[in-house]
Amino acid sequence: MSEQIYTFKTIVIGPAAVGKSSLIRRFVENMFSLHYKFTIGVDFMSKTVDYETGKSAKLTLWDIGGQERFKVLRRSFYEGTNGAIVVFDLSRAQTFTKMKEWLSDVRQAIEKDFPVVIIGNKSDLIPEIGVVIDRNEVQQYAEKEKTIYIETSAKTGDNVEKAFLELTQRMVQKCS
Repeated sequence: MSEQIYTFKTIVIGPAAVGKSSLIRRFVENMFSLHYKFTIGVDFMSKTVDYETGKSAKLTLWDIGGQERFKVLRRSFYEGTNGAIVVFDLSRAQTFTKMKEWLSDVRQAIEKDFPVVIIGNKSDLIPEIGVVIDRNEVQQYAEKEKTIYIETSAKTGDNVEKAFLELTQRMVQKCS
């Protein structure tokens, strides 16, 4: 008997320029580029991950553009989503507030309890710019939303794999 391989539509959402595309690229290709080009509408990548020994899942990653002018398109991209990575930038406090709007929007469009992981990206910048976001506030928000908060750096790769694996395990649990 062959094992079941899950296929999950996973959206990566959040305000503009928080590092969504860079996180996906680091996760899928283990690469990082300082040359930034914003995502127009949506981009796609996929990766098969081992979420447990001998068990894997294919993630279809939807990188949804964060610019406000694409807001009307977003909801059509949410359809059929199994889980979400919701990203904000640890070096720009206003992106945490904006990220909450994204999460609220996606929960209204899909369902209240679908799997989510909140990512504070660009942790590599904290030593040079200092802490600009109250981590306790983020942690409390994640708990209130019944999810987990992970700090990552797409640049160094720190915790990127961990965040996507955590989401994968949550999606598998929901299917079981």
